Amino acid sequence: MVSKRLNCANCLRPKINCICHLISIVNTDIEVLILQHPLEVFETKGTARLLHLSLTHSRIVIGEVFDDNIFVSIKNTLLLYPTKPEDHSLGIAAPPALDTTWLNNLNNIRLIIIDGTWRKSRKILCKNPYLQTLPRLKLDDLPAGQYTIRKAQKPHQLSTMEAASAALAQLEGDLVKYAPLNHAFSAFNALIAAQMKR
Repeated sequence: MVSKRLNCANCLRPKINCICHLISIVNTDIEVLILQHPLEVFETKGTARLLHLSLTHSRIVIGEVFDDNIFVSIKNTLLLYPTKPEDHSLGIAAPPALDTTWLNNLNNIRLIIIDGTWRKSRKILCKNPYLQTLPRLKLDDLPAGQYTIRKAQKPHQLSTMEAASAALAQLEGDLVKYAPLNHAFSAFNALIAAQMKR
């Protein structure tokens, strides 16, 4: 008799490895749209699902090439993505400057976050020209990443959850409000590390 592994309907992980107890609900004024690469959906070390479940105003969409309809919004939209010198050689258009007056009305901001490895996220940016038309949010004074369960090429490369928490805290000027996301991430990191050892 073949037994089927049961997954949690909420976090999508095997029930034995469910992470729902780590969810820390944060009510944000800023709408968050997470674009997740298909290969990240069932990645054990991925943090996008936990982030989505922790934010009251978030949506997660899976794909590599997205229908432009998902981008339609009356809100001012920012892309959380670094600008790199090699962008031009890869055919990636330079982003427009951020209109700082947008930051005066956080309820009218939507933040788009790409979830994937560096290579996968760059592919999503290249294949979705609309994303290249968006002003980008630059993160200030980043701490070293704490994503110990996944290899990073540089000290300040962050997990999706760490980057989102830093971005939202920066936009709202409120580190305390987003501390629960960081605590949830630390607990997630420890949990996955323990599972990997077993």
